[in-house]
Amino acid sequence: MGGDPSRRNQNLYCTYHRDKGHTTEQCRVLKDHLGQLVKARYLKEFVVDSGNRDVGQGAQQKRNPLPPPLGVIEVIHAAPRSVAADRREDLEGTIQPYDDALVVTTRISGFLVKRVMIDQGSGVDVMYPDFFEGLGQKNQDLVKYDTPLVSFNGRVVIPEGQISLSVDMEGKEVMVTFIVVRSFSPYTAILGRPWIHAMKAVSSTLHVKVKFPIEYGVAVVRGNQRVARQCLVAVVRWKGEQVGQTETTERETL
Repeated sequence: MGGDPSRRNQNLYCTYHRDKGHTTEQCRVLKDHLGQLVKARYLKEFVVDSGNRDVGQGAQQKRNPLPPPLGVIEVIHAAPRSVAADRREDLEGTIQPYDDALVVTTRISGFLVKRVMIDQGSGVDVMYPDFFEGLGQKNQDLVKYDTPLVSFNGRVVIPEGQISLSVDMEGKEVMVTFIVVRSFSPYTAILGRPWIHAMKAVSSTLHVKVKFPIEYGVAVVRGNQRVARQCLVAVVRWKGEQVGQTETTERETL
């Protein structure tokens, strides 16, 4: 970096330049700003394309060195808002500390459905029989689906079939193919990567939110930590019951 080192702010450090005087974030802000100016064709005389061909006025002076800079910028003052403040705002309304699943309420096939988990780790969108039947669907409405899935208890389950239904969240609607699985689950349904990708959504269990683009901006849906914890308790109780039943069966066998 140019300039007198003694005049730089010694409390600021840039990991890219490995020197003091400004922060890495301020460096990124400057880079992004320059990129926007280049796209707007303001800095044509300073831009060289990937084939080493000068762009704009520089095309008349091929491979000539660039003119000297107009000056040296040592510190770019970013917005006064700190990164820590942004993080605190993102976490507002959450119950601390936590390791909760992202559980939301959404509309499926016109019904307002609670206890829907958004799971980045699931390669399919899943629905369970009680919900399937609650929608008024019949087995004859299902399309065959033979690929086995792994349930919450680790067992391999053969799905009942699959069905395509509309899922509406904050007015944005997509068609989702649900795999119907006859297995225990504290959740009504699971929206996995197929739904996430169709919505162009970004989900975060850290912030207990899911965000996705809509016509006039970005929609934000907050998960319900209280419901997520109720679901976790239900899983723990169910596993305890399964262990108890197994031990009883083993004693009776002996």
